[in-house]
Parts: sequence; C-alpha cells; structure tokens
Amino acid sequence: MTDDQIREAVLDALRQTAPEVDIASLDPAQDLRRQADLDSVDLLNLVVKIHEALQVDVPEQDYGKLTSLDETVAYLSTRLAG
Repeated sequence: MTDDQIREAVLDALRQTAPEVDIASLDPAQDLRRQADLDSVDLLNLVVKIHEALQVDVPEQDYGKLTSLDETVAYLSTRLAG
C-alpha cells in the first residue's frame, strides 16, 4: 500500500470521526488532534476507523506516535510493511 493510499484512508477515517473538520485546511506537519479538536474519545474512534480501513492494529502505547498527519502515515506505513 502506498503512502498516498494510507493518507487517504486516514483522512477518510478523520472525516467519519470529525465531519466538521475542513480536511483541505489541515497542515500535514502540525498536530492533528489540535487542528481537528480531537479529544481522547475522538482519537480512539479515529484509531478504530483506521483499523477498520487498513486492518492494522495500533497499540494504545503507540497513540502518541499519531501526532501529525505525516507522522501518522509514516507510522502506519511501517506497521503495514512489517
């Protein structure tokens, strides 16, 4: 799976989790939780949606690695490759 496909899956999961977020205005290098105003429950829902879309497990101890969109894509790319 390419990084672009992973990015689209993450953005789709974000759209489902926080439909009020303007996806086009997100800075992929900035903190995703802050930009999308995600609380801990929203983050959990986002991780569940990502799991459903990509069939990749994200252990709770790795949630801190899902900071920006770019870092989330890089993390997921590594998980999917291994």
